[in-house]
Amino acid sequence: MVRIGLLGASRISVGAIIEPARAFDDAVVHAVAARDPARARVFAEQHGIPRVCDDYASLVESPDIDLVYNGLPPAGHKHWTILALQAGKSVLCEKPFAMNATEAAAMVQAARDSGNRLIEAFHYRFHPFFERVLEIVQSGDLGDIVEAHAHFNVPIPYTPTELRYQPELGGGALMDLGVYPLHWLRTLFSQNPSVSRAHSEISEAGVDVTTHGVLTFQDGLAATFSTSMDTSLPDKLDAGIRVRGSKAEMHVHNPLAPHIGNRLTVSGASEPWSFAGESTYFYQLQHTLAVLRGDAEPITGGQDSIDTLRLVDDVKRVAQIA
Repeated sequence: MVRIGLLGASRISVGAIIEPARAFDDAVVHAVAARDPARARVFAEQHGIPRVCDDYASLVESPDIDLVYNGLPPAGHKHWTILALQAGKSVLCEKPFAMNATEAAAMVQAARDSGNRLIEAFHYRFHPFFERVLEIVQSGDLGDIVEAHAHFNVPIPYTPTELRYQPELGGGALMDLGVYPLHWLRTLFSQNPSVSRAHSEISEAGVDVTTHGVLTFQDGLAATFSTSMDTSLPDKLDAGIRVRGSKAEMHVHNPLAPHIGNRLTVSGASEPWSFAGESTYFYQLQHTLAVLRGDAEPITGGQDSIDTLRLVDDVKRVAQIA
């Protein structure tokens, strides 16, 4: 039985861990810790979590925790992930993995030194829908790739407590949303691109609300990406990928959360394809448990996570995001 401890009594942990854990006989959410112990107690009562730890340190050091889910804001990822690894725990760490590539590298090294497992919670990556998208691109059925674009937009209103508007915590559209299209493109083409152009619109809070740019891959492919949390956007999630090849063109609707609706269209195919399946978080936890059993190797959380943050750092530099 894998006993899971939650760092943070956060909304994301409900859908990301608590709900999918109920589908597995070999996993249980055993403990939670929050900055406010009273809040953690209320959260535990609401979700049937048996233990409440006094603080984050108590949770990561607890001998009855096997896997720590780090759902804290990005500014808390490096410190608590490394402490958990050093305390003998495996860690599932939310995206963005860290504040920058230097922090990501330190986390990966801590996992290597400790011998414990570290996985980045890029939940979309574990879903069969994206596996099919990846299979099509890498099969050569589209021909030589001549154009690609990825985007993720969703309006996020400003509030004083909204972490996406707090740069010191790792806020901003690029960090919260834009890491997805960057990771989609890196994964589909199995390369680390350079940043040819990037531009951002900065809010009064000091974070980017919109960022877009051009990535150049080693084979000369120029791919565009865009992300925005501007409140003038339609009130809906808008995520997609388009890949045009010399033989066919592929359109992917909602690679982010295909469990709430998805569509894959390839020109020349008889009809669009979709996949129902479970939530992305179900497959993420399924993969994590397989890694802990020794039946699989992590597909995120190592060099992949370092390279993604290095690309984010490069976009920030070119777009002049502080």
